[in-house]
Amino acid sequence: MDPLNHAARSWLFVPADRPERFAKAAGSGADRVIVDLEDAVAAEAKVAARARLGAAPLPTGTPIYLRVNGPSTEWFAEDVALAARLPIDGVMLPKAESAEQVKRLVEALPAGRPVVAIVETAAGLWNVLEVARAPGVERLAFGAVDLQLDLGARGSALELAYARSRMVLASRVAGIAAPLDSVSLAIEDAAEAAREAAQARRFGFAGKLCIHPRQIAPTHQAFLPSADEVAWAEGLLAALADRGPGARGAFSFQGGMVDRPVIERARQILSSSQQPMERAV
Repeated sequence: MDPLNHAARSWLFVPADRPERFAKAAGSGADRVIVDLEDAVAAEAKVAARARLGAAPLPTGTPIYLRVNGPSTEWFAEDVALAARLPIDGVMLPKAESAEQVKRLVEALPAGRPVVAIVETAAGLWNVLEVARAPGVERLAFGAVDLQLDLGARGSALELAYARSRMVLASRVAGIAAPLDSVSLAIEDAAEAAREAAQARRFGFAGKLCIHPRQIAPTHQAFLPSADEVAWAEGLLAALADRGPGARGAFSFQGGMVDRPVIERARQILSSSQQPMERAV
């Protein structure tokens, strides 16, 4: 299976100044790998990291994205120039706050190279629909930790529910792929990583940013329908088939009313229950 056709559930960061880790990240089972020139590299090491990345071979078989430094930084222009030369599948734009920033990036890249815009500031969240509608944006990603810092928020669940919902809504209105949820800081706790991924799925996110390979398996599992959901969908569609082709109107199934949106939801569940073929690790 072409990895570009995999569901983009897990996006694993790897520091740009650690090229010896690139192949391991690509073989981790993650759906996407993000080579990171931003948060993963200290300020004093960014120029050297860019030079090492430019000379390093990039793995194949897994889509590779490059996270550049933000538009307001001194490193942005050279990062983007490197991104334009590298054989990568896309670019991640941090601190995305306007369509103009996206346009500046897209115009410097080869035609058709997609952008994932990370929304992680108050201005970015306020302008999220403008960012989502900018030409070249494939999807949004949520930077919860930076947004908490910008807002002075002290929690990441109920406190950030509005931000998550706003991003999912903007993505849908803009007609782009559903967004990616923020990283989980729980690298030793698979249950917590799974809980956070399941929460993201309930909000309508399509995947999650990961900072450790141990987060990949629980993230993948969380974005698959549960056994109960699959059983419900199969039963509902079987009941629909039993009604015959001429049947019209709503009907009752397991004590609930079924109409067209409910039927479509059942079909979506069964479609997404087919787990993509995993790459060998």
